Amino acid sequence: MHIIKLDATDSTNSYLRILSTNAPLPDYTVVTAKHQTNGRGQRGTTWRSDSDKNLMCSVFKDVSFIKFRDNFYISIVTSLAIIKTLQQFLIPKLSIKWPNDIMSEDKKICGILIENIIKQHAFGGTIIGIGLNVNQIYFNNLPNATSMQYITGTPFNTDELLQSIVKNLKFYFDQLQNDQHIILKNTYESYLFRKNKPSTFRDQDNNLFTGYIQGISNSGSLRILLEDEIIAEYELKEIALLY
Repeated sequence: MHIIKLDATDSTNSYLRILSTNAPLPDYTVVTAKHQTNGRGQRGTTWRSDSDKNLMCSVFKDVSFIKFRDNFYISIVTSLAIIKTLQQFLIPKLSIKWPNDIMSEDKKICGILIENIIKQHAFGGTIIGIGLNVNQIYFNNLPNATSMQYITGTPFNTDELLQSIVKNLKFYFDQLQNDQHIILKNTYESYLFRKNKPSTFRDQDNNLFTGYIQGISNSGSLRILLEDEIIAEYELKEIALLY
């Protein structure tokens, strides 16, 4: 693992993407930053974090072995690697809010942003951005956020956390490369936030409806049980879970 440590950057994902265009990168090249001036999240959101209190990093992984139709397995692998890491540090009540927010009980502790690199109509690599709330205690105007120290009362070493995350990424990517798709999907679904519980969703037209999360399709769409025993599938930008 090759680690590049920065005091500040606009976005570790952007920094790593520029590096990848200039020269081939070794697997598991990592960029970390104490502070991000323009951290990004899913759906075009920004990622806000107190300086030098959390783990903000991006990891490059060669995923040329993955077929386009299996691209959601990158999210599955990353989510499971974060879950396993947090379990090793005794963080309780963990779940995955589809597609890849990591929750402790009902609060977000980690966000993931995956940006794939396409070369000649195939995957060349992926850049996995991870924002893990570690030692930050106060979250202004973010009532649904939490951190490892907030939950346990104990400060954590971010370098130790990073080593564990990369080790677990290697473990699950090895499973993926060995065609363990069914095991990975089933494990991911077992951690789905609010699975089989009545939940409220908002669609693209701002309409609210209720349903029960059943799991995901092979392509990563969210499968929801609606009225009249109908199971509908939704892509990322088509729906938002409101709880």
